[in-house]
Amino acid sequence: MYGPLSPLIENYLREVRFWHVAMIGRWCKLDLKLISALLERWRPKTHTFHLPYGECIITLEDVQLQLGLPMDGYAITWSTQSTDWGVICYKLLGAIPDNINGSQIKMGWLRDTFSKLDNDSNELKRIRNA
Repeated sequence: MYGPLSPLIENYLREVRFWHVAMIGRWCKLDLKLISALLERWRPKTHTFHLPYGECIITLEDVQLQLGLPMDGYAITWSTQSTDWGVICYKLLGAIPDNINGSQIKMGWLRDTFSKLDNDSNELKRIRNA
């Protein structure tokens, strides 16, 4: 997602310690050649990058340190198994995507559905937007 986040949801994102993650990549140009080069060196069977100087692995701790995410405490959402993901989406987001693939929804749908937030929105709408 590009552009500034709504200040109406900043406090909610900060409360769950996710503000800085939401800010990653904003106003940042992706280097597609670098991404392609890394993908060519990725080995999915071992989950490692094979580089000229040796193997490189990215651990959960690396991600936690880079993004500043907590690795303990409560999750933002709960773990769930469902046969009706539309119900889960409605409970969490207040909307149901047109296309749910298993338990996956398209990021474009999230962007289009939650990109604008009015100043007169209620707290529940702000939480769902966050």
